Amino acid sequence: MNYSARYPLHTAQEVYGALASRDYWDARIDEMRKHTPNDLVHYHADDAGIEVELHHVLPRGMLPELAQAVQRKDMTISRVESYSAFGPEVTGKYEANIPAGPGSLGGTMRLFETETGSTLRITSEAKVYIPLLGPRLEQMILINLVDLFRAEAEFTTEWLDARR
Repeated sequence: MNYSARYPLHTAQEVYGALASRDYWDARIDEMRKHTPNDLVHYHADDAGIEVELHHVLPRGMLPELAQAVQRKDMTISRVESYSAFGPEVTGKYEANIPAGPGSLGGTMRLFETETGSTLRITSEAKVYIPLLGPRLEQMILINLVDLFRAEAEFTTEWLDARR
């Protein structure tokens, strides 16, 4: 699945500056905590790039019935994102893990300039190793990722707008 977060009024350097800011990550986690428990476990940014680790907890009752059938308790997702140093095109990757989860989720990211601002393009792949249910769960995960990425992009835009 591909998702593009477009920032028509913000340059790639501004978006990268947000991603490199501890204040940005703290504010983003605070916003996410309004919906489910979340924590920023690790943050590091320097001239070589950015790395963050986030923990998201999805209460079992919030999961779709199909996911509840295989997940017997709250789902804790550990997500690690890393970005290269700033340049004409920033590359990155992410991995999301569910302890004892029957699959994997990860992808790549590219941040680049556009004529009107910048775009963060995310390519994701989900794999669930459960016979018969795997493909349906993979599709469900990817659909929910779009909602997550959209919410994160909206937050980023609002955060950047507030600093203009």
